Amino acid sequence: MPRKGPSRRKLAADRRRRRARVEVVLERLGERYDHPRWGGPRLDAVSELVLTILSQNTADVNSHRAFVALRERYPSWEAVLEAPTDELTDVIRPGGLAPTKAPRIQHVLAEVRDSRGSFDLGFLADLPLTDARDWLVGLPGIGRKTAAIVLLFCFGRPSLPVDTHVFRVAQRLGLVPPKTDVRRSHDVLEEVLEPDEVYPFHVELIRHGRDTCRAPRPICGLCPLTDICDYFTLIQRGKAKAASPPKEPSADRAPRYHDELIHGWMPPE
Repeated sequence: MPRKGPSRRKLAADRRRRRARVEVVLERLGERYDHPRWGGPRLDAVSELVLTILSQNTADVNSHRAFVALRERYPSWEAVLEAPTDELTDVIRPGGLAPTKAPRIQHVLAEVRDSRGSFDLGFLADLPLTDARDWLVGLPGIGRKTAAIVLLFCFGRPSLPVDTHVFRVAQRLGLVPPKTDVRRSHDVLEEVLEPDEVYPFHVELIRHGRDTCRAPRPICGLCPLTDICDYFTLIQRGKAKAASPPKEPSADRAPRYHDELIHGWMPPE
């Protein structure tokens, strides 16, 4: 039977092309964003899990408020788990979607405690990376991105979280093949990254997605990557649109809480 899909030679050539492009991205965005490096965990792993649940489908400032309210109300994760769900829902309401997130948080905490006998997830640092990822994804409501956040930010392990900014910028740059979905893009991007490149790649693409390569229209006039960008080629052909650069440079804005928590930037006063 004839082989379906691209040949091995074509797939290998595509990986080499994407790898070469990744090297350019890391070099140029690294210069712009000060070559970020992982500096150790900001939170314990269970806190990161809970914060990530709170951050789903809401702004960082809202998840911050909900997380702070939760930690101020309950002295321990056991107390969160044992709290009436309606009460927990009211506590985290500033984070949005509280009726969904409150039972999800309690289900995750119950699974962690029942399977490990405590809320300590330090064992994930010693498991093979795939096994650690599978264990986290096996928790109720925890997907690939959340698992990668815990592994990368809590343990410095080379697991790439693909959020909306990373996915958008990677697509526009041609770092993932067309029609690749978010879940598959984790593997596609990780296969062209060295382990010590995963953290800076993630941080740089997030910052670039927020500052320059925005949705729905990127500010291509401020981008150092237009010569290797598939999306910019479409703009030149009149098949896509970009935003105009601002007339005046915008003043530096205080970074958001989630930025500080994950990337080490200071939060607003």
